[in-house]
Amino acid sequence: MAAAAGAVAAPASPAAALGAAPSRLVDNRFWSSLKDWRSGEGAGTRVVAGRRPGVVIGTPSGRTEYTDPHTGTTSTWESATWTSPVHHSAVPASEAVASWNARTPAGTWIEVELRGTYADGTATPWYVMGRWAAGDTDIRRTSVDDQSDGRSSVWTDTFAMNSSAGALRLASYRLRLTLHRRPGTGLTPTVWRVGAMASDIPDRFTVPASRPRVARELDVPRYSQNTHIGQYPEYDNGGEAWCSPTSSQMIIEYWGRRPTAEDLAWVDPAFEDPQVCHAARFTFDHQYSGCGNWPFNAAYAATYRDMSAVVTRLHSLTELETLIRAGIPAITSQSFLKEELTGAGYGTAGHLMTVVGFTPDGDVIANDPASPDNPAVRRVYRRREWENIWLRTKRYNASGKVVSGTGGVCYLYWPAHPTAAQRRALAAVGIR
Repeated sequence: MAAAAGAVAAPASPAAALGAAPSRLVDNRFWSSLKDWRSGEGAGTRVVAGRRPGVVIGTPSGRTEYTDPHTGTTSTWESATWTSPVHHSAVPASEAVASWNARTPAGTWIEVELRGTYADGTATPWYVMGRWAAGDTDIRRTSVDDQSDGRSSVWTDTFAMNSSAGALRLASYRLRLTLHRRPGTGLTPTVWRVGAMASDIPDRFTVPASRPRVARELDVPRYSQNTHIGQYPEYDNGGEAWCSPTSSQMIIEYWGRRPTAEDLAWVDPAFEDPQVCHAARFTFDHQYSGCGNWPFNAAYAATYRDMSAVVTRLHSLTELETLIRAGIPAITSQSFLKEELTGAGYGTAGHLMTVVGFTPDGDVIANDPASPDNPAVRRVYRRREWENIWLRTKRYNASGKVVSGTGGVCYLYWPAHPTAAQRRALAAVGIR
């Protein structure tokens, strides 16, 4: 899990647990429509219409000399920028996570930055939230360490207010896209969606219990990360750390997408489920040295045909049930001691699993990649235990030390052109 040191998150409110409108702890703003793209400021970019509007390089406005910190190679790139309007968050935020959906053909890449304004009217620097390409031959996709102004910092994939900032919060922000291509070519990245989830998070060791409302199980493929232990250790030491890409691959295939035989040609043919190896390689953050960068997983999912993906937070299991009812599974982030989740058989400081349904009694049906093999991946976890480990913001680790919990963080992947019921379910959890 990326950003474990800096990311705490929004728990369920009592109102949300009872099915009423939740208190405003999370604010999502994503730019994806033709109107959205036209509302921003472009320098060398061009807005493209069509069934899936986006932004591309028109006439490049600059040149960049970029030295890749992971290869030492310096290359020249043509560039163009698109900057969003200022978004005034409905939630004075202690954290923000950006995510994006883009196509970056070979010879192109993008950089995503965030600049905010604090509640006292002063501004943050432009923070790099990611340098990203779908492939890894032009640049190595990477987060950027050591970004701080003394009041806020970026922890891998998460903007977070420093504890020394006290009650100071982020009031608004802009996002800036810089699109790069090889000089003299007609190549261009295409960005279809960019935005951020901002949140303010009260400390909580437990969350209110919710009432079961939905009994449904989605037919999501089941993959174990542990069948890949020892494979491709250059990507976060191999399968034992691949919970995030394994979960991503399950949902990508649920929606009927998967890598081609040509895509998988690099994988050792002796390895089962080569698409999981593929997901690990192409979600890998070369600075974080792991596959758990939240936005990089969402961006990987959106490289597949007509897929959308975001990183967000939910308030409650009620919201998660809303998605399941509409046929949308979710990848959730949680941490727990072995004794806190009956039947898991392990404890973890950070783990991703896929929620695929709820039993008639309301228990959580999860495809848990931390299983010995594919048939063992389907698990049923006790509702009360599971909602607490997912939604809390504080917990005790094995040494008795108070550490953060992820508090409702999840990845949502869905078709770029969803059904009306799916659109309503996404809107109900703040995603448009």
